[in-house]
Amino acid sequence: MAEIGEDISLAKSLLLKGDLVAIPTETVYGLAGNALDADAVARIFETKNRPSFDPLIIHTDSLEKVSRFVTHIPAPLEKLAEKFWPGPLTLLLPKKSIIPDLVTSGLETVAVRIPSHPLTKSLLETLDFPLAAPSANPFGYISPTTAQHVESQLGEKIPYILDGGSCKVGLESTIVGLEDGQVKVYRLGGLEIQAIENLVGKVQVVLHSSSNPKSPGMLKSHYAPTKPFILGELNEMVDKYLLSGTDFGVLSFGKHFPKLSENRQISLSDTGSTHEAAKNLFAAMRALDSLDVSVILSELLPEEGLGRAVNDRLRRAAATESD
Repeated sequence: MAEIGEDISLAKSLLLKGDLVAIPTETVYGLAGNALDADAVARIFETKNRPSFDPLIIHTDSLEKVSRFVTHIPAPLEKLAEKFWPGPLTLLLPKKSIIPDLVTSGLETVAVRIPSHPLTKSLLETLDFPLAAPSANPFGYISPTTAQHVESQLGEKIPYILDGGSCKVGLESTIVGLEDGQVKVYRLGGLEIQAIENLVGKVQVVLHSSSNPKSPGMLKSHYAPTKPFILGELNEMVDKYLLSGTDFGVLSFGKHFPKLSENRQISLSDTGSTHEAAKNLFAAMRALDSLDVSVILSELLPEEGLGRAVNDRLRRAAATESD
């Protein structure tokens, strides 16, 4: 079972090793890992049994540190940051390449927050990397607002829970972004709309049936290469396309095809690790998409571990608007 305590030094040492730690915020408890470490980020999805690579929110402790991870902060959003940070406000900002694609689901924006909980703020002050931290609960369960909630749901999967008492807000942060000069709210949360409008004027509320920050995962066709992306039985498809003379690439889960040049095939994991496959997915899709090929062939993974999450993205990549 997870140890529960208030030891910031222990929490820091675990995070530095790539482990996950539950942290308190004023909103809910988060399942935190080093946001710059793709392995740690993949472990977050795995631990939560999260069925899709929904974008994650990164947490840090100052505007100065935020500037290390984003290219700039648009003026209206900077106003909000100066007024409401630390606090239950998340901003969607253009990311720098230092932020792994796995954190943002391949989006060019990253969701950023400075939480106000004193214990977590003290922890963040000691770190030179941000923490990716979705709610510390298995996917689909009620968000935890005490250390005991976390322990009862994830206690067997993580080593440490930083105990900051009951969350003061108990409702996830309000997510705000800027599109075409218009301030938009993508998730209602702990910061009231009226408070935002008092500072930046009328906002547009764009709610999804998901709590994801600016979630593109609501679209059937998404996370797709520019080339046609086809899912199926790889051995059969490869033979068919070799006979046809079509130039194609292959994205597989541990398969290799001797008749196809090595630079036109990528295996997500030669060891059968869905964790490794998740970490490699976006980069592999981009690499194949950059080749001079007419089509990309791929296959589904076993529906276990992070396989479900990888398959979710593969299906979306293969979907078309007519599906």
